Amino acid sequence: MKFTEGYWLRSEDANEMYAMQVYRVEAEADTMRIICPSRPIMNRGQSVDVPTLTIEFTSVNENTIGVKCRHFEGYNGREPELEKNISPCPVDIKITDKEAVMTAGKMTVRVNREEFGFTFEAGAGESGAGKVLTSCGFRNIGYMKYGRKKSTMLPKENYLLADYKPYMVAELSLGVGECVYGLGERFSAFVKNGQSIDIWNEDGGTSSQISYKNVPFYMTNRNYGVYVDHTSSVSFEVASEKVSYTGFSVPGEELRFHVIYGETPAEIMTSYTSVTGRPALPPAWSFGLWLSTSFTTDYDEKTTSSFIDGMAQRDIPLSVFHFDCFWMQALRWCEMEWDSGVFPDVRGMLKRYKEEKGLKICVWINPYIAQGTKFFREGLENGYYLMRADGKGVKQMDHWQPGIGIIDFTNPAAAKWYTDKLRTLLDMGVDCFKTDFGERIPIDVKYYNNADPVGMHNYYSHIYNECVFNLLKEVRGEGEAVLFARSAHAGGQMFPVHWGGDNSANFPSMAESLRGGLSFAMSGFSFWSHDIGGFEMTATADVYKRWIGFGAFSTHTRLHGSGSYRVPWAYDDEASEVLAYFIKLKCSLMPYLFAMAVKAHKTGIPVMRPMSFEFSSDPACDYLDRQYMFGDSLLVAPVFDESGEVNYYLPEGIWTHLLSGDVREGGRWYTDKYDYFSMPLYVRDGTVLPMGSVDNRPDYDYANGANLKIYMSKDGIAQCTIPDVNGNDAITIKAHRDNFTITIELPNKPSKIIMVTKEEHVVEVKL
Repeated sequence: MKFTEGYWLRSEDANEMYAMQVYRVEAEADTMRIICPSRPIMNRGQSVDVPTLTIEFTSVNENTIGVKCRHFEGYNGREPELEKNISPCPVDIKITDKEAVMTAGKMTVRVNREEFGFTFEAGAGESGAGKVLTSCGFRNIGYMKYGRKKSTMLPKENYLLADYKPYMVAELSLGVGECVYGLGERFSAFVKNGQSIDIWNEDGGTSSQISYKNVPFYMTNRNYGVYVDHTSSVSFEVASEKVSYTGFSVPGEELRFHVIYGETPAEIMTSYTSVTGRPALPPAWSFGLWLSTSFTTDYDEKTTSSFIDGMAQRDIPLSVFHFDCFWMQALRWCEMEWDSGVFPDVRGMLKRYKEEKGLKICVWINPYIAQGTKFFREGLENGYYLMRADGKGVKQMDHWQPGIGIIDFTNPAAAKWYTDKLRTLLDMGVDCFKTDFGERIPIDVKYYNNADPVGMHNYYSHIYNECVFNLLKEVRGEGEAVLFARSAHAGGQMFPVHWGGDNSANFPSMAESLRGGLSFAMSGFSFWSHDIGGFEMTATADVYKRWIGFGAFSTHTRLHGSGSYRVPWAYDDEASEVLAYFIKLKCSLMPYLFAMAVKAHKTGIPVMRPMSFEFSSDPACDYLDRQYMFGDSLLVAPVFDESGEVNYYLPEGIWTHLLSGDVREGGRWYTDKYDYFSMPLYVRDGTVLPMGSVDNRPDYDYANGANLKIYMSKDGIAQCTIPDVNGNDAITIKAHRDNFTITIELPNKPSKIIMVTKEEHVVEVKL
């Protein structure tokens, strides 16, 4: 939200009150507090009728300093807050006439007492100042009386009338060449500089500035990230209001944010997710292929069985079958009752699919209950829905379904009622849920816990997905819970998996889906998917086949659409061959992929990583958004053109194509043409890549019979750890190259020594 018109002038709607002086500094055990008047106080008389801001600095963890800026300290906006994992470290505070300095672990905040401002530094210590990360100074942090009106009332009637909307605002400096990333799953430009972004969940597809998943966290290529600790609508001006600053504002009288230091993006992400939550480890079976009925298509058990059998006949490994909305009757969503006229024997059908076909079962749900159903009436009688703010009953809308009521998950009884209904589905044989929606949440409502409805708008998706995820953990067990969720906010990474929403069946939408996924990864989310071939419309066979490779090299892989089926034979015969090829390839890579998933679970480092995340010291990677790293070692560049040509960049080093074995020197761009069975898939030098002995399922004994491909062009050590299907480390393999020998250390076996030539750097060993 912009409060100025250009650089010099304020908006006519904004009455600003910036912190202009450090009048007093206070130190407590773990907090440094500064009192900042809105104009410099030079004598005692000037201390009358001057508003102040109170700014507090605290330790969040050894890499993070938290900031709280308040105007009215007694303000309570009833905004829900994400439960955070705070691990403060010892604080050292030094106050002089010139400055006040607080150091906590690797982070320091330095307040200038002579000329208002403060800087965040990394590595400061006894020797003095460290590396400046970012700063906040003149007219950079303040309070806005926005939209203040001239009163026509008599003075007595207007006495101390608050006739404006209050906002808190802060701006943090950006350096030359500094790029900003993240802020949720955003489909606009990958680098956010120049964009105005509102953190407000909406259902808007994948082709605009609107996002299903808004996260008030960003990181830059200058070794820091910023988490704005609010669930309400945070408005970001990223080098857009003032081009050398990232500004952010929130409604109310208080602003909270964390500044996070890391020598690498991975360190920043590890610190951020240590506070907001690490992702659960999805079950190994979920990394296989998911096939959906699609949305508005006509289907019954005969149809779904023909899809499942058709995949088997074409030797396409299938792991999960998903029933979309019309597993229920029309106009009756979400009463959680199967349409018995279409599926007369649900338990028998699901049992056959699970026992005979080896499938897991997913069904579509959302938190909106249509009127005209028994389920709706139960919720109505017990007060389980969001209520109208005017007190006139339940808040109902004719969006999506007639007269929907929205589950109030702040009411424990309502949450139990909802999840008890889901239990009946789990008892029938359902394994997981596609938790759709959660973005269309009105703000003219009242919650059971009396929370601020504006703050609850974004936070609703969090408690909705948390509620369903916890049920799955309880019923299916730890490590078996997985969702396919569309909406999210900060902390939502704890409840994987998320998918990219309603994209379209063309190359531009395929590319925008990737941009969204990469921004999402930069926002703390490790597991992400998208609808192969696009959701809206029907793709050409060319787009569909190109999208398959991209889908296979995403953490989760799903075929889903709107008005047409997404089975490959609906496109052409070759599509089935392409799908079988890439799904088998993904299954054989599961020893590597699941190890990366375990790493994400433990550290918060995403599996799909932007090039700027993995190669932060290479400026050529700053803006790359059509390629990515898939874990530590695989570079992926999907094909986005009907010609089959791809223009891609390899960072410094030696890279070997996974499929062809072609070796390329990094530090330059390449343009190649690929058929449907390949794309740029390059292995980073210094990699021990385990390939599984099974290619028809994602969950198996990864170490048994694995084939190790060792990529080493120079002397050094490389290693990999292969997990079991529960995420426990099974074995670790080390490879050491010395001149013309590569030595492989295998567990419980004699070391293998392989002679190689100077040019040779890829060897294979059977485990």
